Amino acid sequence: MSLTNKLIAECVGTMWLVLGGCGSALLAAGFMDGQTHLGIGFVGVSLAFGLTVLTMAFAIGHISGCHLNPAVSIGLMLGGRFSSKELIPYIIAQVIGGLIGAAILYLIASGQSGFSTEAGFAANGFGELSPGKYSMVSVLVCEIVLTAVFLFVIMGSTDDRAPAGLAPVAIGLCLTLIHLISIPVSNTSVNPARSLATAVFSSGGHLGQVWMFWVAPIVGAAIGAILYNITCGRSKKVG
Repeated sequence: MSLTNKLIAECVGTMWLVLGGCGSALLAAGFMDGQTHLGIGFVGVSLAFGLTVLTMAFAIGHISGCHLNPAVSIGLMLGGRFSSKELIPYIIAQVIGGLIGAAILYLIASGQSGFSTEAGFAANGFGELSPGKYSMVSVLVCEIVLTAVFLFVIMGSTDDRAPAGLAPVAIGLCLTLIHLISIPVSNTSVNPARSLATAVFSSGGHLGQVWMFWVAPIVGAAIGAILYNITCGRSKKVG
């Protein structure tokens, strides 16, 4: 598969992750029909993020590996599963895809009367910008640990010694669980491209904190990938 094909796949996939996951948070999480609450809540948003990865893993996993996340690409490279030559193009494609997804979501959401981005546009934050007002240290620990576990699961489920064909399910469910744990803490990042995309469209000051959601997931991804290789040994599988 050519690099161009891979980059298009990563761009489309990351667009879908942001549109589907963040879209569920913005459009459906707290929806009210008159006095009736019809929103999907934290559980629904968590499932939406997991489903975006699950569906795209089946759709483009055979093309690009379905990283959809700069931290995942970096972790897989450090774990010996991904070529360093393709790392920067992958990250650029993921960032562009995330921004496209956020732009589409903005066009949809801004059609509602009274729409405002001051509430954050599903962006990530710490301190006053954390949904539960969690400190920077709490958010840092949460994002590092959860991203490390995410990479550990990705490395294990895609290992050539693992049961074939089930990796998308394991990875999608892992991302769902990660969101169930951490939405109140940081609005859940574990993905720098997703964080940057929503922060760009937020008018609530989230862009000034986006550095955290690049540093913490990348550190966590490195830990998870290295820990997997120490625990389980290197797989022969690359890609």
